[in-house]
Amino acid sequence: MPRWKALPDELDPQVREFATQLRRLVDRGGLSVAALSDRTGYSKTSWERYLGGRLLAPKGAVVALAEVTGANPVHLTTMWELAERAWSRSEMRHDMTMEAIRVSQARAALGEFGAPPATSTTTAGGKAPRRAGSAVATPGIAGPAGVSPTIPPQPTAPDANRREGAGPRGPVAPGGIGAPGGGRRRLTMFLAGVVGVAVVVAAVFFLTGNDGGDGKKNRSGATSSAPSTSAGSDLPAGVKCAGAGCTGKDAEAMGCSGDLVTTAKTATVGATTLEVRYSSTCGAAWGRITGAAQGDSVRVTADATTKTGDITAVGDTIAYTPMVAVRDAAQAKACATLASGRTGCTS
Repeated sequence: MPRWKALPDELDPQVREFATQLRRLVDRGGLSVAALSDRTGYSKTSWERYLGGRLLAPKGAVVALAEVTGANPVHLTTMWELAERAWSRSEMRHDMTMEAIRVSQARAALGEFGAPPATSTTTAGGKAPRRAGSAVATPGIAGPAGVSPTIPPQPTAPDANRREGAGPRGPVAPGGIGAPGGGRRRLTMFLAGVVGVAVVVAAVFFLTGNDGGDGKKNRSGATSSAPSTSAGSDLPAGVKCAGAGCTGKDAEAMGCSGDLVTTAKTATVGATTLEVRYSSTCGAAWGRITGAAQGDSVRVTADATTKTGDITAVGDTIAYTPMVAVRDAAQAKACATLASGRTGCTS
């Protein structure tokens, strides 16, 4: 039985090639997914998604894999950059297709209003009557996007033909002033035009006003929103928060892990290794335990802020907390509580 499942058929060729290369490196290193998780600091579930083509591995995970397997990190990150661009293009095409479907559905629904059949007034001989000062009125017509619908002006008789208390002389065409139902028909067409313009404008706004940022959807169905950063454009590429903006957020998702993180403090609790992980770029720290088991937990404290993480799945051996903002690594303290009841902390 093959070790790996077939990659999804809809994967972009560059993403498929990148995922295949990751699998080759893992096979060459003789690593299980659990061992890969222990040695890189990324969870077993995450690696299953990366290697299965359901989620594109972040750059930090790619660098960590290169270190573990002895691969050239420059070459591997070059392949990752190509795959990341292809992944973004695929997501944009998917989003645009979904929006096009919504617009088509809206247009189809508006089509139910329909335009009333045209009517005409004819004489007994089959010819339209000709009268001076009279004309056939047409209903209002909705214009293109951005142009308000208009209703053609109704014809009026010359002033010389008007009498106080009397309407214009000559026959009035159906749908004109005085024809039963004419006003209702024009009102219906006017409202249909207004709704049509509103739907088109809303669709254009939705397609152009929503930015992919880092709020793009991943293949696992989750959406990671782009948080505001305290340092703004001063942050390196891929880093999405700094200082207080990182508190409570996932280090991997915010780009604070990988080659931007160091182990500031460490301790041993039973057979479990406890660490304070620190990123000076992000100005944040978090706690991590490795070699742990189901029911073990870890927490990190800085000033009055505490964040926790635990292991809930059988077979997982690593857990880490959300980040807390710190001025330096010395400000953070991590503690572990094992399922056995044993506890321990870093200095």
